[in-house]
Amino acid sequence: MNGMKYVNDAVVNDAFEAQPAPAAEYDPEAVRLIELLFFAYRDFVAAPDETLARQGMGRAHHRVLHFVNRNPGLPVAELLKILKITKQSLARVLKQLLAEGFIEQRTGARDRRQRLLHTTPKGRDLALTLCAMQAERIRAAVAAAPGDTRLAAERFLYAMIDAGDRLAVRKLVGPGL
Repeated sequence: MNGMKYVNDAVVNDAFEAQPAPAAEYDPEAVRLIELLFFAYRDFVAAPDETLARQGMGRAHHRVLHFVNRNPGLPVAELLKILKITKQSLARVLKQLLAEGFIEQRTGARDRRQRLLHTTPKGRDLALTLCAMQAERIRAAVAAAPGDTRLAAERFLYAMIDAGDRLAVRKLVGPGL
């Protein structure tokens, strides 16, 4: 059939098959943590995902609502930096949140070109509901773990962030590390 290979019928890229196995394959401790992160994240987002799905929204909406609610007056340009997404990706999500009354956009007082984002009461309620679901999971996990797990988890997660982004993240999430 026109020389094309199907993913399920053949090796699509022979060069990929010839590459050596990744180092993580030989590091069972890293693989274990990778898998634990996958499962923890799956369960961490499950309840918020269900709530958002009932409203025709997803994780991208959740991230926007979270950071706008935590940072009222957040400029669109800053939100793009925080989320590390393109204007196009944000535009689709933001358009829906604006249209459905979860977020409002105001112009900057000093720079009229600036678009500042705020949650509406409806958006704030949803953001806090989603945050409460995840906060409860975090509280339960920390309570069930030994020692100063919260601090160890904080340090671990902070170390997972690209070194060049750590200062900006520290400023955003606040003191504690």
